[in-house]
Amino acid sequence: MKSILKPYKSKNLQLENRVVMAPMTRSRADNTDNKPVEGLHDIYYEQRASAGLIITEGSQVSTEAVGYINTAGIHSQAQIDGWKKVVKKVHKQGGKIFIQLWHVGRISHPYFHDGELPLAPSALNPNSEVYTPEGRKKTVTPKEMTQEDIDRTVSDFRIAAKNAMEAGFDGIEIHSSNGYLFHQFFNGTSNHRGDKYGGSIENRARFFFEVLDAVNEEISTSKVGVRFNPSLHGMFGMEMDKETIPTFEYIMDKLNDYELAYVHLSEPFTDVSDVPYAVTQIAKHFRPIYKGTLMINTGFNQEAANKVVSEGNADLVAFGKLYVSNPDLVERFEMDYELAEWDSATFYTTGKKGYTDYPKMKESERP
Repeated sequence: MKSILKPYKSKNLQLENRVVMAPMTRSRADNTDNKPVEGLHDIYYEQRASAGLIITEGSQVSTEAVGYINTAGIHSQAQIDGWKKVVKKVHKQGGKIFIQLWHVGRISHPYFHDGELPLAPSALNPNSEVYTPEGRKKTVTPKEMTQEDIDRTVSDFRIAAKNAMEAGFDGIEIHSSNGYLFHQFFNGTSNHRGDKYGGSIENRARFFFEVLDAVNEEISTSKVGVRFNPSLHGMFGMEMDKETIPTFEYIMDKLNDYELAYVHLSEPFTDVSDVPYAVTQIAKHFRPIYKGTLMINTGFNQEAANKVVSEGNADLVAFGKLYVSNPDLVERFEMDYELAEWDSATFYTTGKKGYTDYPKMKESERP
């Protein structure tokens, strides 16, 4: 049997296969409640329930966490009720599903916050762009978070974890990656704080671990996954420096003290072979450091996924774009069946087109 199609059993995860549906922003929650849409979100995830594990699109933990249009949150009762319908359909198909908890930090705009500034570890403009209903807008200099802001955000994640359990999810993933709030705290180019949340590696990781500990007050960390992108460079104003990789090495080593469901890492989004301090092979670099379940993503096809698992550098592989256009990706892998191409023009639009209308294999073609 192909490595990624073998069941995966650990103390905290029991999966039918090692194929994971990666979290992907899809911007289909076009309603005033920012809740999942019945007849749309539930169908989308139900169609992909043969994955060993589904991780949902990023779901904001509060109104302060928003930075994208039409994204479904997990901080109101309407949103909880909307996600319940999604989870119920996935479970009915025998699937397992985690929700990704999200705070974008400075990658936002006052448009989303009634004119107030987005929150960030330091008042540093990422000099990026944010898409709003009024079109693309340049980012602004955010508000440096006070202790009160930090405490409130820690509480937001704790409550969001509780809400996720009410919605019936099998677990949560904390989005600590891709230039968003946690990553902004980790990185020395976006965190210029002089208090206990800035300066040293331990200080810059403090906020993340405060959130992880707070979440553990509501749910066991055995139901928690975390995501990182150690070699992110040039996206959302993030630049690597000499402490970038040591910061993630410190975090990964410390996570060995937690009973997590998994750690989810991304290979570099861009070519970083000429970037000082970058690591070009993330799974291979961090596998000896972290002793628990390791998930890897970014740019994998079936052959590369089987290789990284068979060589022992990862336990699970997450697929993003391939899951957009191939709802039955596992079955196609089983049969080496042709994969459908995705339409990038409909990644972030609304409605069914490019979302729930990608066909599965015909019954006669199934194994």
